[in-house]
Amino acid sequence: MLRFDVYSEGGPARHVDLAGAYVFGQDAIPVRADLVAANGQISCIKRAAGACGLAILYEAGAAGRFLLPTTRLPERSKPYNLSVELLRAQIHRISRKREDWGLFDYADAEPLNRELRDIQQMFVRALQSTDPAEAFTIADKALGLAVTLGEKITLFHAGIFLARRKASGGAASGKTAFGCMVDLFSTGEQYTRRLREGFDFISIPTPWKHTEPKERNYQYSQIDAWVNWAARFRKPITAGPLLSFEPAHLPEWLYLWEHDYESLRDLIYEHIQRIVKRYEKHVRVWNVVSGIHAHNSFNLNFEQIMELTRMSCLLVKKLAPNSQIMIELVLPWGEYYARNQRTIPPMLYADMSVQSGIKFDTFGLQMCMGVPVDGLYVRDLMQVSSLLDEFVGLGKTVRISGCEVPSNVAVDTWDAWGGNEPVPKAGQWHEAWSPRLQAEWLQAFYRIGISKPFVESICWRDLADYEGHYVSHGGLFRNNMEAKLAYKELRNFKASLMRRNNSSQRRARK
Repeated sequence: MLRFDVYSEGGPARHVDLAGAYVFGQDAIPVRADLVAANGQISCIKRAAGACGLAILYEAGAAGRFLLPTTRLPERSKPYNLSVELLRAQIHRISRKREDWGLFDYADAEPLNRELRDIQQMFVRALQSTDPAEAFTIADKALGLAVTLGEKITLFHAGIFLARRKASGGAASGKTAFGCMVDLFSTGEQYTRRLREGFDFISIPTPWKHTEPKERNYQYSQIDAWVNWAARFRKPITAGPLLSFEPAHLPEWLYLWEHDYESLRDLIYEHIQRIVKRYEKHVRVWNVVSGIHAHNSFNLNFEQIMELTRMSCLLVKKLAPNSQIMIELVLPWGEYYARNQRTIPPMLYADMSVQSGIKFDTFGLQMCMGVPVDGLYVRDLMQVSSLLDEFVGLGKTVRISGCEVPSNVAVDTWDAWGGNEPVPKAGQWHEAWSPRLQAEWLQAFYRIGISKPFVESICWRDLADYEGHYVSHGGLFRNNMEAKLAYKELRNFKASLMRRNNSSQRRARK
């Protein structure tokens, strides 16, 4: 059993928030564990042997409130000091990424290196303190500085590689860099005009629940309308998912076959075949399989999940050989695996998809934040960049198929503890979400994403704050289609990429 002491105002903390917390083992894979907080102490009763770590939603000073991990720690009788262990993990992460990114070679990085040395000295003081509460306070202050430093280093690295990609023409060299997912039922003139003006491609959802709400009763009118619109304005299309076990995507009648895998597989085959045959001439990228590693509504085993992945990709590749085949990962940090062992950790699923020879072209990756559910708690920018880097060794390109954060704080995403100031349940980036902060996050996230040479495109999840939104207040436009600051920031970012790319082309011609 792992135990962590938590202090507040010089004594044991009266309240410890375990929302979103989980235990993880080797390769950051979540493991099953019971978490209990009482009398200023967290007890992790884990069901796996070996060293493990704790990820917990934690206030990191002015940096914000993030889901932060400790390092993996061996069991011992004496409790660990939570803030000291979170700081240890953050320093280790910064040091590792600084080496991975080769930042020792840049003179401009020296101020960042000095900041790290100062934080390391504070860490040593915390370790040397004989008073656990004092050590907690020292480490707590240093942790806020360390998270901020991690984001500074991440953006410094992104700036270097974004400049290289611009100079080589890799950024904005094609016309499929920035997109947005459409709402099937929003076909108003203002809505479509905003899409036409602001985005290079559109992502059209094809939920099975919508296309076949009753068995053998097909409805394609809304999808047809969007496909025709995209053809008229020459907007490339990403379509799908064709197969997703997320409850919002599944028709009710399909659950009749949850204990008959062979029949379920045949129905999936027929469904994919119908959709692809109908739209294969129009779709550039097919989102074939989405999130079946995380949403296992039919309690399939590992072999069955991988078989469905293989079958679906092979079928689409056969029917639409000129389109790209995408496997989409959702909830990419894999917290869900700690709650449901019938699922598959996301990076293990990604690795198995590659190693088993499944025929596909690219990974899709959803990275939305700001909702207090597994996978959508707020992470800092260094964690975001580090996760993207994990795809380097897989040999596939990446399309960020859905990203989003809120521009406002929804009432149900805040909690109050005994009269204290409200606390954001999902965490927050720097401060409470606002239109300005949403725009700043978008700019930082897009810089990080486009700086990675293997990232081909970024797609925002919701255009407007309609009822069908994925993240409350997450659209780039308000309900009346008034543009938010985030949309203007996106336009400016695209323009800066194009200006730099055009300048590079002119110099090459000379």
